[in-house]
Amino acid sequence: MLQIIAIAVVGAVGAVVGLAARKPNTFRVERSETIDAPPDQIIALLEDFRRWGEWSPWEKLDPDMKRTHSGAPKGIGAVYAWAGNSKAGAGRMEITESSPSQVTLKLDFTKPFEAHNIVEFKLQPQGNATNVTWSMYGPSPFITKLFMVFMSMEKMVGKDFAAGFANMKKAVGA
Repeated sequence: MLQIIAIAVVGAVGAVVGLAARKPNTFRVERSETIDAPPDQIIALLEDFRRWGEWSPWEKLDPDMKRTHSGAPKGIGAVYAWAGNSKAGAGRMEITESSPSQVTLKLDFTKPFEAHNIVEFKLQPQGNATNVTWSMYGPSPFITKLFMVFMSMEKMVGKDFAAGFANMKKAVGA
């Protein structure tokens, strides 16, 4: 009986490892939303990390989160680091590109796991509104692939993007 259980466990582990090995080497999550505000109002939220509390869905995960700001006050070179509970984790973001139509960040997580991703916000004016495309992408090391066997990055991050867009709309009065 123990031999059958051992074979079943080894088979299940092998199946999970096999599924993980077939996952892509990179991931990308992207959402777009039209916000009833001009691009400069939205850029003001994105390129100033001190304003992320107004809209970022992750800012509310830990009320006691430690935050530090360094580098430029906003725009290229602005740096934001955080350390929070198990939900918020820890990491660092740096703005690497900022223009009237795009803000790009280098996003490095250190907890609960190490990850190095890129986040982009692309803004396209549409009359008095702005279409905002928010994407996050990066490599999928094997540990990420294992995680993706059980959890959809698309669903997990996608719901946070939806909450962030709703908060952005409130922040700009849309």
